[in-house]
Amino acid sequence: MNTIPRLPLLQSGPRSPLIRGGIVGPLMRGIAVLGVLLAFGFAAREPVAPWRAANAASAANAAVRVAAATANSVVVIPVNGAIGPGSADFIVRGLQRAANQHAQLAVLLLDTPGGLDTSMRQIIKAILGSPVPVATFITPSGARAASAGTYIVYASHIAAMAPGTNLGAATPIQMGIGGAEPPGGSGSGSGNGNNSGTPGLPDMRTLPGGAAGSSAASPPGPASGPAADTSASATAAPGAASALPLDTQSTEMRKQVHDAAAYIRGLAQMRGRNAEWAERAVREAVSLSDEEALKQHVVDVVARDVPDLLRRVDGRTVTTSAGSVTLHTAHAPLLTLEPDWRSRFLAVITDPSVALILLMLGMYGLFFEFANPGFVLPGVVGAISLLLGLFAMQMLPVSYVGLGLIFLGIAFLIGEAFLPTFGSLGFGGVVAFVIGAMMLMDTDVPGYGIPLPLIAAVVVFSAAFVLGVSRLALRARRRPVVTGSEALIGCVGVVLDDGLLPEHTADGMLAGWARVHGERWRVASATPAAPGERVRVTARHGLTLTVVPVSSARAPDALQGERS
Repeated sequence: MNTIPRLPLLQSGPRSPLIRGGIVGPLMRGIAVLGVLLAFGFAAREPVAPWRAANAASAANAAVRVAAATANSVVVIPVNGAIGPGSADFIVRGLQRAANQHAQLAVLLLDTPGGLDTSMRQIIKAILGSPVPVATFITPSGARAASAGTYIVYASHIAAMAPGTNLGAATPIQMGIGGAEPPGGSGSGSGNGNNSGTPGLPDMRTLPGGAAGSSAASPPGPASGPAADTSASATAAPGAASALPLDTQSTEMRKQVHDAAAYIRGLAQMRGRNAEWAERAVREAVSLSDEEALKQHVVDVVARDVPDLLRRVDGRTVTTSAGSVTLHTAHAPLLTLEPDWRSRFLAVITDPSVALILLMLGMYGLFFEFANPGFVLPGVVGAISLLLGLFAMQMLPVSYVGLGLIFLGIAFLIGEAFLPTFGSLGFGGVVAFVIGAMMLMDTDVPGYGIPLPLIAAVVVFSAAFVLGVSRLALRARRRPVVTGSEALIGCVGVVLDDGLLPEHTADGMLAGWARVHGERWRVASATPAAPGERVRVTARHGLTLTVVPVSSARAPDALQGERS
């Protein structure tokens, strides 16, 4: 026999709805609207597809026309200023764009005092690996391609100069914050080939193994051969070894100069240019004008402007990483590239002055956020500024000792605002910050130093900030307490009810009630006080205040209590 109770299908009585509240109607309306939209979407799908196909076809045709128009174009990449991470990124991406558009030539319009070695080598690698021929054109008149610019000119497939321009002075700059002349250094040179040395560098003509010694002893010409070079180098070697001590600084300088000389000699041999003058440009820091560079086969063309350059190189065959290319540039269209937001952004944040300011803003922003949690904005700005500053620093030749001194100086300045050091930490922070800022950039390349006025302005701002914070902190400490139990001490109240009379005693004290700060408090006093009399709070024990009469004068009943 089945004993399981069976429930009927429908039971009488009210049933609770599955979805409670008044949201059933809006929910159903929303579902209906969604269904209508889906229906319209599926209905419009078929007519839209041909329209999209037509659009895609027209876009493809436009892309083909653009590609056909740019396939034989000449891409112009202007570069002005010091060679750094921003300009290197712009040139590399410009060459990549020229390769993607199958341009027949890329022209670098160069005007630079030099730049960073890492950025220069990044550009040269892109030029050597480019399937599109690269012509470096030193322009306009009065421009120069010094230091790193000379290496870029030698690495290019075509080297050109405008009238009134110059190139050379490719000696590696001494690293560090000095300007101090190493042992064995000689006087300053003029940079024209007859100089006796370079400021801050030893006389490269007397270095062991230096090819500059022979070239300086006798002018270059057919009479000077390998035998003369060997004998001159062998004669100069003992004197050079005795004149220049083998300390760490001079050894590091030899390594830099020899490495740079070998690098530019290899580029010159690859492009079939004057390798001897290239090595002299490194060892002796010599320079050449446009006519002299053309005569000595340092550059290939002297042209007035870009159209003149394209007419002069028309029909020339050059060898790239993709093979031999014959140029037809006489009537080729020009496509000039401009730096986009990325290149401008990199150029701005990799400026050493901007990077230093970003670091300072980051430190102060995070300090203010940690000291006053909840403001949020200083913490957000500080974190972003600090990360951008550190990103810029990792792209620049930074001395980590100088960076550490900057952080230490900022920490000392912040500590001065909270610790009673009587200015010791503040003075030490200013000194550490100034020394660290001067040591921050580990190079003397033009355009990559931090100006002394900026350092002074940052120090004055930091000192003013610390002094302002310290003054505000001292003023806050001198103010009376306005919250908590300590705020009641010294307040004046009014006795209530029957007052403090001898018949109301508690523990040998007169007891009663008073209104203090608008609140009703239990008070005790050793002196009687009548109702309405003013009393002053002297102590607090739990919920009982100890008071003394202020005067015998009666106060209005509405008096709420005040600070004397």
